[in-house]
Amino acid sequence: MPDSSADLFEANPGRSWIKLRTLNILRWVAVGGQIGAIGVADRVFGIQIELGYCAAVVGLSIIANIVFHFVYPENKRLNEREAVGMLLFDTLQLGLLIVLTGGLNNPFAVLIAAPVTVSATALSLRATLLVGAAAIAFTSFAVDLHIPLYTADGSVLELPEVFVFGAWVAIVTAIGFIAAYTRRVSSETQAMSQALLATQMALAREQKLTDLGGVVAAAAHELGTPLATIKLVSSEMVSDLPEGSDLRDDAELIRDQADRCRDILRSMGRSGKDDLHLRQAPLVAVVEEAAEPHRDRGKDIVIEADEDNQAMIQRRPELVHGLRNLVQNAVDFAATTVWVEADTTDTAIMIRIVDDGAGYPPHLLGRIGDPFIRRRRTAPDAQRPEYEGMGLGLFIAKTLLERTGAELTFANGQDPYTGVARPNERSGAIVEVVWPRGTDNIEAAERLPMLGENVVIAG
Repeated sequence: MPDSSADLFEANPGRSWIKLRTLNILRWVAVGGQIGAIGVADRVFGIQIELGYCAAVVGLSIIANIVFHFVYPENKRLNEREAVGMLLFDTLQLGLLIVLTGGLNNPFAVLIAAPVTVSATALSLRATLLVGAAAIAFTSFAVDLHIPLYTADGSVLELPEVFVFGAWVAIVTAIGFIAAYTRRVSSETQAMSQALLATQMALAREQKLTDLGGVVAAAAHELGTPLATIKLVSSEMVSDLPEGSDLRDDAELIRDQADRCRDILRSMGRSGKDDLHLRQAPLVAVVEEAAEPHRDRGKDIVIEADEDNQAMIQRRPELVHGLRNLVQNAVDFAATTVWVEADTTDTAIMIRIVDDGAGYPPHLLGRIGDPFIRRRRTAPDAQRPEYEGMGLGLFIAKTLLERTGAELTFANGQDPYTGVARPNERSGAIVEVVWPRGTDNIEAAERLPMLGENVVIAG
């Protein structure tokens, strides 16, 4: 089974999955732009540029790309150290070109923020800070130490100092803002991707359990007849053979082992049919199934439902797993009791889970359901040993239940919020899950036939 531990997401292997080919293509685009800009400035506008030095600097990028193309395979992926080295090289090359072409008087100086943007998108915070610091250092260096630009008549192309200072502030601000903005978006995208991976793993696990239960139920059903035959034949042999003979003892052993197999298969068949193979069931039965694994954890789980007014719903793996995660979260943080209310009206099917714990922190209430929300704590959570509180449980539950057409609402039973548990009072966290009535969501169209019970042979 796939590893679903927190280490899988903390390792973050995607940070070292940048293709060398991608950076090479970006560098070829930059080289083309640099050659074009230098050529237009020299030939069209007659600006005097140190073409030899500029050609040498641009040539560095060309040589690097050619070497990388022939030395490394096309599908080469860079680790973080290699990627940082590449981006620092690009920053150095851009910085040297800026120094050779007028410093911050060159309007293309802002392009030095490009390597920082790439780093913020794909690398770690430390790598981004390193590339950003190099870009800011070259920008600051180019303010005073640069080769001026001259027109064809020998006049200097130079901005007033206030504009140069403004350009420096603008470039530094752009580096910081673009890097921070890009990194934030990239981090949220990556977090969502990892959380969806966890959701798929959870759903795949639940689906495997469902399929396994179906196989068990089918096997128990199909093996009932041959075992009954073995039981019948062995019983007839026992009655026909003389008392105390070896053959009679063997026949009795076969009959006893058939009884044992019958009992095992009956238990397996009941488990498969009642818990896993059932494709639809009353609402309260599905709620009972979701809550069952958490009944022996030291908290009372009280299920309240009107037995005479229960909708028949589809027993989907995502529905059971999502509800189970919500019940688990309530049991984890409840003081003594969790209440699960199942209700069916003319327009909606509703499940409401309430506990008597401290409730949701108000500053996180609006973000519940987002992945990787870490609670601020100075010591390990005694309520959840070895659990880091990444918010994946609620995210998985919310994602799976919304996939079935549900709408989830999170609230606190305390008003105002005190953060203090009140045992045996419905004052903690509240989760309300609502589905509109109709077969487009979870409501079953008609009741399906169930597997019959195996015939019991008495003997």
